[in-house]
Amino acid sequence: MDVTPADLRLARDRLRDHAVVTPLIENNELNARVGGRVFLKAENLQRTGSFKFRGAYNRLSQITADRRGAGVVAWSSGNHAQGVAAAAQILGIPATIVMPMDAPAIKADNTRRYGATVVEYDRYRESREDIARGIAAKSGAALVPSYDDPDIIAGQGTAGLEILDQATERGVQLAQLLVCCSGGGLVSGIATAFSEASPDTAIYAVEPEAFDDTARSLASGRREENAAQARSICDALQTPTPGELTFSINRRLLAGGLSVSDAEVREAMRFAFHHLKLVVEPGGAVALAALLHGRVDATDRVTGIVISGGNVDPSLFAQILTER
Repeated sequence: MDVTPADLRLARDRLRDHAVVTPLIENNELNARVGGRVFLKAENLQRTGSFKFRGAYNRLSQITADRRGAGVVAWSSGNHAQGVAAAAQILGIPATIVMPMDAPAIKADNTRRYGATVVEYDRYRESREDIARGIAAKSGAALVPSYDDPDIIAGQGTAGLEILDQATERGVQLAQLLVCCSGGGLVSGIATAFSEASPDTAIYAVEPEAFDDTARSLASGRREENAAQARSICDALQTPTPGELTFSINRRLLAGGLSVSDAEVREAMRFAFHHLKLVVEPGGAVALAALLHGRVDATDRVTGIVISGGNVDPSLFAQILTER
């Protein structure tokens, strides 16, 4: 099974009256710092605070009316949870979300606010997929994967269609595009969009150093796993291994994988707040961190950055802003 640009266009039609067309931002100070032009896709301003609403709504909107009463069940560290909960609320579908007990409070609280039932688990001892499948088996609810699903990927890829349209309106073509990556749904969807309209754009997946499974998988040619004891401030980017479908797309379409440290992520969050006036969560800042710390050469080039989310606990954000 594959995902095509045509699938993305159908997803865009489904999302037209529901998802935000988020801005593509250029900032003079950032341009001066890297010596080139940079355009940032601000998905932290998307409905629910991250790109995840796109895929969730595209997936749920295709559930037939006779199946909606059984509900949906998903597993997520927070952003997919909110996306599924919000989409389910719009469509009148009961939703149950399996979330780690250490998920940021803002993400768990918002998921409940959208009307979903939250089931907590220990991310280091229990399998979220097994818990979700058990709930679905008992209730008949439809499973909504967070990334390894063609409808989810197509929905996330609509962000790529928007970037292409917005760049064209500015009269620019991106030489390279850096995308935050966990299971690979966002970057595979965006890469699919660019494969047709801008195949020469080099697209990179960016991850935290402790969860660089996509980068290692692209290098080895097979799906690699993260260490069970791995830790990172980037709570949204902690999947155990790339998705089967997402990796099959990414190994074909991506230029490579990059990784950044938690300290570099914190600095990127401060830069985004002070200079871009954006609130960005740790996982949403990894692509910007990679640019700021020279993981790619942006000199005299046009670079795109996807800011993937802004759901950060206020206490953590305040702590990061006051660090030096």
